[in-house]
Amino acid sequence: MSRFAHPAGDRHAEVLPEDRPPHVPADLNTLDPTIWPRTAGRVDGSVTIGGADVRDLVARHGSPLYVVDEEDFRSRCRDYREAFAGGEVHYAGKAFLCREVARWIMQEGLGLDVCSAGELAVALSVGFPPERITMHGNNKSLAELEKAVEVGVGHIVADSFEEIARLGFLADKHGRRPQVMIRVTVGVEAHTHEFIATAHDDQKFGFSLSSGAAAEAARRILALPQLELVGLHSHIGSQITDTAGFEVAARRLATLLVQIKEEHGVVLPELDLGGGYGIPYVEGDIAPDVKEIADGLQEIVTKVAQTAGLPVPRLTVEPGRAIAGRAGVTLYEVGTIKDVEGLRTYVSVDGGMSDNIRTALYGAEYTARLASRESTAEPMLSRLVGKHCESGDMIVRDLWLPGDLATGDLIAVAGTGAYCRSLANNYNYLPRPAVVAVRAGESRVIVRRETEDDLLRGQA
Repeated sequence: MSRFAHPAGDRHAEVLPEDRPPHVPADLNTLDPTIWPRTAGRVDGSVTIGGADVRDLVARHGSPLYVVDEEDFRSRCRDYREAFAGGEVHYAGKAFLCREVARWIMQEGLGLDVCSAGELAVALSVGFPPERITMHGNNKSLAELEKAVEVGVGHIVADSFEEIARLGFLADKHGRRPQVMIRVTVGVEAHTHEFIATAHDDQKFGFSLSSGAAAEAARRILALPQLELVGLHSHIGSQITDTAGFEVAARRLATLLVQIKEEHGVVLPELDLGGGYGIPYVEGDIAPDVKEIADGLQEIVTKVAQTAGLPVPRLTVEPGRAIAGRAGVTLYEVGTIKDVEGLRTYVSVDGGMSDNIRTALYGAEYTARLASRESTAEPMLSRLVGKHCESGDMIVRDLWLPGDLATGDLIAVAGTGAYCRSLANNYNYLPRPAVVAVRAGESRVIVRRETEDDLLRGQA
């Protein structure tokens, strides 16, 4: 027998993980309002979003299909703007960005965070005010920095010593004085997946506080009169559901603010605590209230500043998932249904890890429902999988679906408004789905579906 191969058992993984057996819903037709878009409901058995029937959406726009509830998205923008009155709210474009979303953000009075020249181009193409844009990124190219300086973005978040030198050069070249913040890694352990925790020292972002690199970054920026140091930035991770980590981060940032004041006589007026606020994906997940987050963070910053003997800095936050996540639903058509006797039923749909890689990437969980009709059939333990040539091509690892599920039924997966279209890919040469916005019973394409011509374009 090979040293590297061994006989397989009757199953690849435990059917019901001991640490989290999937709960059988009392009713497979209900739509939990904390998970689904604010306008979601059922009419004559079919799921509706923004007043639009999912059957009509798929008939008109095809499947798979990303659906964005415009009113849900806009209302969450307003929730954050009102809760953080007196501070700044910048939408994190990496969650999901297209030209129409940039218009919504602009119209609702929020700023915008971008991480690349492409994201900046999207914003500028719709006339987004550059002074309301912040440029992030751990490896900004010279061209990206030059574009940011040239158009006059509101803030550039410095992430390396080389970048500081480049900014000084570019500021001289263009006769501008960009406002700069320092990305500080504060050593906070965010209780989230390793791949979305960003405040520990051993990772690619920012300047370490504990090593003294952040203090040195301040020295170098302040030594360049062509740059204006205006504040500190911290981001502790994603899918965070309480403010404890932010309090630790703020206290540690305050030590640097004090050091900068004592060493340079400079009081920095701004403090950006990033985003990462979590949303509920499955029953039992915590959904932090926006007002509670805002009150908690503002209280933390005020107390920390007063304790340190500093003026209270203007607070900036960067919600992305918290605005876009619940506004989005992905619709799929059921194809092959394969019962593995004694284990589970595999329900294959017409998309997969090309339109939602989060499950494969870091074990994300989702809520899914039969959307094109209601059913009173007995629940069956299922695994919602895609059509790609990977065993890990799962959308929902364990869920209950009606036992009368049939080919051609539509499945809706909630909470896909953030990091699904942004991370979409063309694995196995599948075109990326369209994105449609729905509102008041009407739908319109805001990102068109890719075609085979798109996939072949650029090839010799």
